[in-house]
Amino acid sequence: MKVIIAPDSFKGSLTAIEVADAIELGIHDVFPRAEIRKLPMADGGEGTVQCLVNATLGTLLKEKVINPLGDEISASYGLLGDQKTAVIEMAEASGITLIHPQQRNPLITTTYGTGQLIKAALNQGCRKMIIGIGGSATNDGGAGMVQALGGHLLDQEQREIGFGGAELLNLKQIDISCMDSRVDKLKILVASDVKNPLCGPFGATKVYGPQKGATEKELIILERALTHFAYIIKKDLGKEVRDIPGAGAAGGLGAGLIAFLNAKLKPGIELVIETVKLEEAVKGSDLVITGEGKIDSQTAYGKVPVGVAKIAKKYRIPVMALGAIIEKDAEILHQFGIDFLIKVSDPPMELNASKKKKVDLIKNRVNQFLKNMQAID
Repeated sequence: MKVIIAPDSFKGSLTAIEVADAIELGIHDVFPRAEIRKLPMADGGEGTVQCLVNATLGTLLKEKVINPLGDEISASYGLLGDQKTAVIEMAEASGITLIHPQQRNPLITTTYGTGQLIKAALNQGCRKMIIGIGGSATNDGGAGMVQALGGHLLDQEQREIGFGGAELLNLKQIDISCMDSRVDKLKILVASDVKNPLCGPFGATKVYGPQKGATEKELIILERALTHFAYIIKKDLGKEVRDIPGAGAAGGLGAGLIAFLNAKLKPGIELVIETVKLEEAVKGSDLVITGEGKIDSQTAYGKVPVGVAKIAKKYRIPVMALGAIIEKDAEILHQFGIDFLIKVSDPPMELNASKKKKVDLIKNRVNQFLKNMQAID
């Protein structure tokens, strides 16, 4: 029996690797001679770096960068097994979890640290990068990132503007003549499922600004700032980014990556599936087991279980999806190739339960499911 184990993390409980290990234990109790391949997954958000580093036998690296408020921190990024591709999570340097809720203020937070991670990867010789842009604390359109890479954002007096979304209102000229020349040959793929444009009622500011700490008055300032940034980008770079789907991701970092680094946006799960070569692994298997912490109808939209199931269904391989929580509306996922929806425990697995208990719950549930299937056969 050949089994592919390809789960996402159970966020707040277990990493994708820990979930995969627990599933493996449950399988071996029933099928001790099973051939098992573990491919812990991610969807472009939290855990993407670790997932791709593990899958490609790459290396996890550390770099000193500044956080969204300008304080020095240590951030991780990955060098994949080919030694040419870097994988970066912008949240490692510019994420909302890096600052205390009372300090969150998109008027002043910057993506400069994300630019420092890109520069660090360039220094490693990388000419291809995968960048996950979820979980940002910023609303600066990627301005800080550009400054970290040597681009100049100048005010009326030809002085560099400061950090933060509000400073974009002072921008009069973009000068990229001193920008790191290595970016010209850089291929960047951005893992993002966000379709929001940069500006407007469904843009970066209006939709995501409040959760980053912006008040109603500040939202008006930030919206004007990003609108002005888009205007200056068009004037000085000849690129129209205001209405591109996904440009509003990560407080407009999507727009900055497109405008300054010619990045391409792609659904995170597709990038991960391609990088870990999931389809190649799935061929010829007898069962695929996936999962995530909470499974509901939203799982159909760019989440790991459905991404994995779509590959398995191409080869008519049964798919089992484990979840700590499975909502009633998750039944719709049967239409997307998931054959079995299995709740880890009833009542749902507690977040504050010990790691050992969580592992045992997953192991036992997989064990029970496989024994039931064995009895039916």
